[in-house]
Amino acid sequence: MKSFRHCVVLLLCLLLLVGGTGVGRAAELAAGRSDTPGLAAAQAISTITGVAISPLLGVSGVGAYKWFKAPPEKRAGLAWYAQPWFWVPALTLVLLALIKDTFGTALPTAVKKPFDMAELIENKISGLVAAGAFVPLIALIFKSAGDDGTWLESTGLTMAAVGDLTAWLNILTIPFAIAVFLVVFLVSHVINVLILISPFTTVDTALKGIRAAVLSTVVLTSFADPYVGAVWSLCIVLVCWFLAGWALRFFVFGTVFTWDLGTVRKSRFKVDPVNNWVFTSRKIGKTPIRTYGKLSRGPQGELSLSYRPWLVLPKRVLTLPSGQYAVGRGLLYSELVLLDDEEGTDQVTLPPRYRTHEEEMNAAYGLAGVRDTGVVKGMKTVWKGVRELFGFRPAGIAA
Repeated sequence: MKSFRHCVVLLLCLLLLVGGTGVGRAAELAAGRSDTPGLAAAQAISTITGVAISPLLGVSGVGAYKWFKAPPEKRAGLAWYAQPWFWVPALTLVLLALIKDTFGTALPTAVKKPFDMAELIENKISGLVAAGAFVPLIALIFKSAGDDGTWLESTGLTMAAVGDLTAWLNILTIPFAIAVFLVVFLVSHVINVLILISPFTTVDTALKGIRAAVLSTVVLTSFADPYVGAVWSLCIVLVCWFLAGWALRFFVFGTVFTWDLGTVRKSRFKVDPVNNWVFTSRKIGKTPIRTYGKLSRGPQGELSLSYRPWLVLPKRVLTLPSGQYAVGRGLLYSELVLLDDEEGTDQVTLPPRYRTHEEEMNAAYGLAGVRDTGVVKGMKTVWKGVRELFGFRPAGIAA
């Protein structure tokens, strides 16, 4: 595992040096330094896909590349992302994240999690900035393709007609480019969410390694041949399209967890006696895992979850499996477990705001009590063993 971590760190360092150049080269061609609009479109697809996988590295890498390639007298007129005031601090943050990933495996989980949370927030912000302010600029492939539209003049169109046509073509390409970016970004962002909720630093390293490997394939194929890079990028987009619903649920899950943990919401939260926001812990019937909805008691006393698919579609109601439920207390968050066996099967995940409010949840829904699960149960078992090792016994039990 140690060798694997070293390989991941080496790969990330390589991406810092090569990734910006590869994606930057794609952006340069997509901005109009190509012979045909087809080539510009191919480079734009690779650029957008690479930036969606890692927004901060991608945008700052493009900016640094364009700044170094531009003649000194033209650097002042470059776009905002190509100015040193943006890409120097951005690449510094990427380097700090790399250092965190390198040495974070030696830190206790409780110490590392705040840094993981900060990186998750950064990923959301940089993704939002890239979608709104960067991707539209890269998507303007027809504005300057072939020397400002002269490729269209050869068809016999006038300059005015060329201008109108390129404007309409860009109106079509920009929404498509943003959609492609969002689909890939949602799936990539799942890695940050998984790292936040994972208690194992080795798993974090493996997840970062997977993302770095995928990003490197986009960069290398784009370097080898723009059209091959575009085809490979579209394959990634297609896979992400099928994973979009799952990724959106994880995006909501990560957002809620980050807000609850970052603002210590549990200290000012009160359990509602009727409806409470929760996530499904597993697929129940046709309702997928991580579905966000309100938990309540139905007319027959059954536990039910009301939710909206994709957050905006018509409301649906899921009836949880019948049986006796209890609240399982975890380290960062708790769950509702179905007592169908000795351990219990988790059915519903409670956001971190409910931590320390397990007794209130138990009373509100008339459940079968509160029990420790996961890490909390393990820690208490270890502590009990240590106490007994030194001769301490629970009250009423003779030594």
